[in-house]
Amino acid sequence: LQIPCAPSEPVAGSESRRFANKHSKKALKASLTLGILLGMFFVAWLPFFITNMTQAVCGCVPAGFFDVLTWLGYCNSTMNPIIYPLFMRDFKRAMGKYLPCCRRSGEPRPSAISLSMRNSNSGPRAATSLKNVL
Repeated sequence: LQIPCAPSEPVAGSESRRFANKHSKKALKASLTLGILLGMFFVAWLPFFITNMTQAVCGCVPAGFFDVLTWLGYCNSTMNPIIYPLFMRDFKRAMGKYLPCCRRSGEPRPSAISLSMRNSNSGPRAATSLKNVL
């Protein structure tokens, strides 16, 4: 009597490789998004801080130039809501739920009551007992 042996090793190995590949893609995308956000932050705010320190030491920076650098930093803050939806699918979905301009045609609009119930600790809940918690 011979029992054929199923090769479980290659299946488990390919599954772990697939998981590792998916995980590495997510990590790469997250690091790319973080790199873009930090890069834009440094490009926008670093000149302002360097000019601010220069102004404190020598007082030779024109007021108009200082204002331009300040507004460059403010523009960075306006770019963040644009960058996040471009690179983060979860952020895009969350914004689509609550902003009418981003909602797809088939999705229902959340009511104000459901939003307030979700944000507060009131509303219908399942009965909690020590059994359910443990």
